[in-house]
Amino acid sequence: MKIKHIDHIGIAVRSIDEGKKFYTDILGLEMEKTEVIEEQKVKTGFFPITDSEIELLESTEPDGPVAKYIESRGEGVQHIAFRVENIKEALRELKEKGVRLIDQEPRKGAGGARIAFIHPKETHGVLVELCERE
Repeated sequence: MKIKHIDHIGIAVRSIDEGKKFYTDILGLEMEKTEVIEEQKVKTGFFPITDSEIELLESTEPDGPVAKYIESRGEGVQHIAFRVENIKEALRELKEKGVRLIDQEPRKGAGGARIAFIHPKETHGVLVELCERE
């Protein structure tokens, strides 16, 4: 598996409008855009920083994964995403090594990315996302 770099760090927030204030008003970053991913019950907002991004995640439904995360752990870092060269190959390699995956196949992520998650029990409690972009 070829990891290119950290693609983004996902931060769970109750409200993107409230959450973005620190990144815009204090750090001077600009939010590129927001996007709703219906299948994941989430609204995202990205702050580009060189080759990486900060991704704010707001649940669009009370039973969404981000809402559940905030309910159990509060707002904060929810996942780290590594950009990989070939996500299907990365998943195949992880399966061969016996790594437990949340996603057996890539799915659609924000910005047209193909994504898949590794189970946090494999990574000492860190939700790791693999991300492939064209």
